[in-house]
Amino acid sequence: MRKQSFFKGFAVASVCFLSLLVTAQEAVNYQTPPKAIVDLLLAPPTPTVSVDDKGQYMLVMERSSYPTVEDLAQPELRIGGLRLNPNNFGPSRSAYVLNYKIKNLATGTETQVKGLPANLKAGATSWSPKETKFAFTNSTNNNIDLYVVDVKTGIATKINKTPLNMVLDGITWEDENTIWYNTTLKKGSEAPPRPLAPSGPIVQQNLGKAAPSRTYQDLIRNPYDAALFNFYGTGQLVRNVNGSETKIGKPDLFLSIRMSPDKRYLLAERLDKPFSYLVTVNGFASSFVILDKAGKEIKTLAKNPSSETAPSGFDNVQNIPSRFNWRNDAPATVYWSQPLDSGLYKNKMEFHDAVYTLTAPFTAAPKELFKTNYRFYNVTWGNSNTALVTEGLQRQQQARVSRLNPATGQLEKLYEHSTNDAYSNPGSPVTIENQYGKQVILFTDGGNKMLMTGNGASPKGDLPFLSSYDLNEKKNTILWRSQEGFYETVEKVLDADKKIFITSKESTTEAPNYYTRNLSNNTAKAITAFADPQPALRQVKKEKIFYKRKDGVDLTATLYTPAGYDAKRDAPLPVFMWAYPREFKSAGDAGQVRGSQYTFTRVGAGSSVFLVTQGYAVMDATEFPIVGEGDKNPNDNFNEQLQWNAEAAINKVTDMGVGDRNRVSVGGHSYGAFMTANLLAHTRLFKAGIARSGAYNRTLTPFGFQNEERTYWQAPEVYNAMSPFSYADKIKDPILLIHGEADNNPGTFPIQTERLYNAIKGHGGTTRYVVLPFESHGYTGKENLLHMLWEMNQWLDKYVKNTK
Repeated sequence: MRKQSFFKGFAVASVCFLSLLVTAQEAVNYQTPPKAIVDLLLAPPTPTVSVDDKGQYMLVMERSSYPTVEDLAQPELRIGGLRLNPNNFGPSRSAYVLNYKIKNLATGTETQVKGLPANLKAGATSWSPKETKFAFTNSTNNNIDLYVVDVKTGIATKINKTPLNMVLDGITWEDENTIWYNTTLKKGSEAPPRPLAPSGPIVQQNLGKAAPSRTYQDLIRNPYDAALFNFYGTGQLVRNVNGSETKIGKPDLFLSIRMSPDKRYLLAERLDKPFSYLVTVNGFASSFVILDKAGKEIKTLAKNPSSETAPSGFDNVQNIPSRFNWRNDAPATVYWSQPLDSGLYKNKMEFHDAVYTLTAPFTAAPKELFKTNYRFYNVTWGNSNTALVTEGLQRQQQARVSRLNPATGQLEKLYEHSTNDAYSNPGSPVTIENQYGKQVILFTDGGNKMLMTGNGASPKGDLPFLSSYDLNEKKNTILWRSQEGFYETVEKVLDADKKIFITSKESTTEAPNYYTRNLSNNTAKAITAFADPQPALRQVKKEKIFYKRKDGVDLTATLYTPAGYDAKRDAPLPVFMWAYPREFKSAGDAGQVRGSQYTFTRVGAGSSVFLVTQGYAVMDATEFPIVGEGDKNPNDNFNEQLQWNAEAAINKVTDMGVGDRNRVSVGGHSYGAFMTANLLAHTRLFKAGIARSGAYNRTLTPFGFQNEERTYWQAPEVYNAMSPFSYADKIKDPILLIHGEADNNPGTFPIQTERLYNAIKGHGGTTRYVVLPFESHGYTGKENLLHMLWEMNQWLDKYVKNTK
């Protein structure tokens, strides 16, 4: 019996699709996609929550939806890799909390916080050390203020006298009544005026030192930018006790302030001049100093140059001390790492990094605590006998976790695994606040075991777990695991002995909600009841599909089909495939199942799943691994592997009877856009493509990109072969190019899309270039998002769905 057309019953909207003939430009008003897409995009966001460590109170935070394009068009300063609101000395692009409620978890009573400012735009929510209060900042057009809420009374009180400066750092609690923060010195209207004419040319120079750097955006470009950065970044550190502000030291450029566990000292990173024109603020020259609580400098730990001279190549680092921080398990001991190989991992030696400590009063010589065979990553502190040290190699995608005895410096390896081997990942240790209010490892069984949580990756998908890791036996025992059919994660452990913890639980039909689980009596009590924000998606079928590519690597994708579709009854569907390539050093790791088929489907701004409402089979999270085992680099045959992945996915969806082989399209964002352009340049597998915010000419990112560590001059053939711009004359299938006008992602400058569009157009290809006003790498403006989805839907309807 001949299959019926599934599109019978879909209302055909009468739209006027703009001409795609070659034109210089088009004046286009904002358009709106079909109502089903609009309703999904504009569904109200689900609140976020935060639970105190005792499990007594939950903060329920109602979030802002998408800003308007008019919001994005407000004044913005782009300097030093930052995007600032020049009027209120804070970030210019933020999602805000619009309301706070406090829920008593014992009674279930929910209390509206009183005293909130009108038109609340809250951020930086943080509990006080004993969790009797929480603080938040409120952004207005001209100021940022600080509020504190008493949890028991539910009353918010504004505590600052001077507006906050949130350009470089945030707020730091000292105790229940004391908070540290930076304040502004002047109003934004008093910023240095732009000179009508420069005082001279802009000059950069290099005197014989290798200084490779990746392609960053929003950099300081001239002396005026440097003056603006200095004006906005300089703040006055203050200590606020019950609403009374005390100035601490002189105004300065503090990138970060960290208080010692005993609350007696401050570890500060202070930016030094001149500011770099080549790297962002986190790479500026800086000094690490220890201050007392009066702001007096008592020890300079390091004066580091800018990261302009950092060597290229994975696992190579600057030959400077770095990673300064306080030991969480000690009153006032600072630690840091220093390379032993001059920063070049190729230098053969047993140990490549050393970690040093210095204890108050900071007058003795630094003490070497331990050395690592790989690059030092971090320490998770526990107690006087045990901490965990993580070291690894990015190039080999390898990580090692060892047990450290802080008293002796002895390291004992616990486990080592590939960072891409999700199946063998034992998880991360659960932490708890110690007597200093700092997070340390939560030990059980007299310090012999520790609780761990993890994603629980497996051939069945992710099944998150809570486990007990025996430090002596080096064995992980699962205490609880998410039930199949659900996706449930451990959010917070409340009682380690009784095994009481909070989880977030969801399924394909149940919206995510929070539960208190008690393993001692095997009970689970719901503590939230958030509704389904997008009920129309519950009629959509979702399944994880499994298949192999030609070299035997296992692959997966999440397949969505429209409500009511039946492959046995209905005709094959047009397909939209969405993907993002990832590099692997092992075919086995590449073939592992990632994610869960049991998650609740909720579509956000960047999702491809919107299109399932328009009659498409959507293959989301389609695996596109790029494998290079042993001495081989993954990118050596990048395009060939792209084709293998694409062919395998198309074969699978068509063999299932779901997809129409002659109506398959592909798309992606960022590196996924790069993938899309390459697939259209090197294959004829797809009817059309959609590429959003990609980089298409790799010679414009010559010092490495993504996980490619070789430079253009070391591997020019790789860079050229991987650049779809070089093959623009071969792109014969229609490609929709979309880019944010203000993209801030390293490498994906808007000119990348502009040049590819011109190249395709110049060779007679079918293409359309859409620039979304004021958008950065991820799109947020409501009108822009609706228009983007309209463009995508129209493009696919014209070149995929309605073709034969």
